[in-house]
Amino acid sequence: MPRTVVSPLIARSWLLVPASKPELFEIAQESEADAIIIDIEDAVAAKDKQRARADTVEWLSTGHRAWVRINDAASEFWSTDLADLKDAPGLEGVMLAKTESASHVDDTADRLPEGMPILALVETARGVLHVERIASAPSTFRLAFGTGDFKRDTATGDDPIALAYARSQLVIASRAARLPAPIDGPTLSMDALADGTRLSKEMGMSGKLCLTHTQAATINAGLAPSAEEVAWAHGFVRAFEESGGKITDGSDLPRLARAQKIQTQARDFGIEADAAALGELNY
Repeated sequence: MPRTVVSPLIARSWLLVPASKPELFEIAQESEADAIIIDIEDAVAAKDKQRARADTVEWLSTGHRAWVRINDAASEFWSTDLADLKDAPGLEGVMLAKTESASHVDDTADRLPEGMPILALVETARGVLHVERIASAPSTFRLAFGTGDFKRDTATGDDPIALAYARSQLVIASRAARLPAPIDGPTLSMDALADGTRLSKEMGMSGKLCLTHTQAATINAGLAPSAEEVAWAHGFVRAFEESGGKITDGSDLPRLARAQKIQTQARDFGIEADAAALGELNY
């Protein structure tokens, strides 16, 4: 079965691929990741950026498509990144590192083709402080949380509670600006990935960065409804329709909305209902 193509509006796994390792581009493209981001920022040393940028443009000019994480607006590399990338035919959008203001997004958009989507990567205290304005910038496509740099900037620890406020700020700002739910930072350990993905979903985030293609399947499964949930949704909607849309209590409409959302996600992600669950669940 061919892999389901997932819109970046709802993409779950966002695979960061070092631009200094072009041999990984093909592996990334063939992976289960919903979206690929070629990274010419933190993943590339300053002395290697010119070569990495050239390899990225070549890849995007030979029938391939990807997002690119560019250097931040205060960086000496930012303007060159944009000048070299703006005409690359396979450029799907850019991830702007260390976004700290709406003007960073606006200035980046001014140097790209009209309508080019920008993922605003919030990685600092200043970015979180201004996240509402960042989310409301006309060219902001979606927010992402750079957990590693944020922890360095704020001396925050690894306990999830330490990042709860920042994650919530991104979620609230995204919702208020009518953006898709934000993309969470990566979980470095495979052993902790399932729990990390569960936390992202619990916090209201619908995507997650990953640093290796082997993490994509776990993230995709964790940020999508299960086959059992899909079966419940189909059953609930069917029962509701068969009743003529009769409302029995105040929970019916919220449950209907949840069921319809799950059905939409199932279609978007190519998830089939669990046949056994569909037959056995009581609706």
